[in-house]
Amino acid sequence: MIRRSFIAISFFTVFIYCQNNVATTSAAFLEIGPGARALGMGSAYVSVANDASSLYWNPAGITSVSKPEMQTFYSPWLAETQYYYNTAVVPVGTFGTLGLSFTAVTMDEMMVRTVQDPEPSDYGEKFDAGNIAMGIAFAKKLTDRFSFGVNAKFIQESIWQMSAQGFAVDIGTLFITKKDLRIGMSISNFGGKLGMEGVNTLVDIDVDENIYGNNDRIDGSLGTSKWPLPLMFRFGLSREFTFAQNMKCLVAVDAIHPNNNPEYLNIGVEYSAMDMIFLRVGQSHTLYELKFQEGESMGPEQGLSFGGGIKYRIPRGPMLHIDYVLTNFGVFNDIEGYSISIQF
Repeated sequence: MIRRSFIAISFFTVFIYCQNNVATTSAAFLEIGPGARALGMGSAYVSVANDASSLYWNPAGITSVSKPEMQTFYSPWLAETQYYYNTAVVPVGTFGTLGLSFTAVTMDEMMVRTVQDPEPSDYGEKFDAGNIAMGIAFAKKLTDRFSFGVNAKFIQESIWQMSAQGFAVDIGTLFITKKDLRIGMSISNFGGKLGMEGVNTLVDIDVDENIYGNNDRIDGSLGTSKWPLPLMFRFGLSREFTFAQNMKCLVAVDAIHPNNNPEYLNIGVEYSAMDMIFLRVGQSHTLYELKFQEGESMGPEQGLSFGGGIKYRIPRGPMLHIDYVLTNFGVFNDIEGYSISIQF
């Protein structure tokens, strides 16, 4: 039965990815991955997923969380924006595992600039923009080696007096073989289209400028298009190797197929000593390039990622994880990220 379900989901995924639409999706912030550990491994995490950040990468992974866990991730993102991801996971015995997540992308206020007033004064009108996503997840071990998880979330984008809302679902599976090979798969952001609505589309219309004295202030509204969410399919393998009693190396590879960009591979390695000190490195590789002009191509800007972390149990208290990541983004500035996780 499990094998048939795997095949059915695979065929369904191939069908929905028969087209590739570059830069034609909404809610692009959903493509930003959380968790300094996951990012330090080059985002090769769909099969590794075993902490609170698994809600993003693979909801089935939260079944590996044996005790209540909370995690917060912060990153000063591109173009002077701020990225936050907060999540909590609670095992509920034989019933399964529950999870909550909150994602936010914010920016500082800016002056409203128009054609008539391109250089407003310091006391002019200001605006801001931001995105949020709130999710609730459930996962359960169907066997001692196979887990299934689903994450339902509310999504909102806003700028000035305009906003767009919608709902999406993430689905994930995780299988662990007898030789401890982890096989993970997830489909993220499966939902409807988003379109901006609000008072900023209101305009005054003169139906016929050739008629003298007619009403030239008829209320009208500009139409806005709706765009699909960044649907993403991930499939990955990972395995941990033991070199000595207190030294281990985790290797992971993910293949990603988005609906708005070329396919690419994420490769990551994590070295741990005494289950206390961790060093990580990872990178993304495009499987092919989109040619726009002679000598030009387009692919993910994300390059090498480096990270590290420590794990420490507070005497008679919770387990504390602190992680850091630095990711190269090509022509953009390098991006840092910080995670703090507490397991009770």
